[in-house]
Amino acid sequence: MAASKLQALWNHPAGPKTIHFWAPTFKWGISIANVADFSKPPEKLSYPQQIAVTCTGVVWSRYSTVITPKNWNLFSVNVAMAATGIYQLSRKIKHDYFPETEAAVAKE
Repeated sequence: MAASKLQALWNHPAGPKTIHFWAPTFKWGISIANVADFSKPPEKLSYPQQIAVTCTGVVWSRYSTVITPKNWNLFSVNVAMAATGIYQLSRKIKHDYFPETEAAVAKE
């Protein structure tokens, strides 16, 4: 049973024998780095970088659902990129444009 599933994965058009598997797999590094930056102070975040990460995630998530064969690895990594980019952008915007809310929370 397990061998047949592994064989099916191995021979899939977006399986490990193709670039369609490895490109999104290595792209996870960008999402992991963005998660690691959650502890970085918001003033150190870059708008252009986070906008690029967010837009890439949104655009390629959509693309990965319309191509043949469906590439769920590509879809999942791009959803993660969009989510982490949106979170980082929200942190940066909150820090730059709503500093009084952070100060009020710190006083309490």
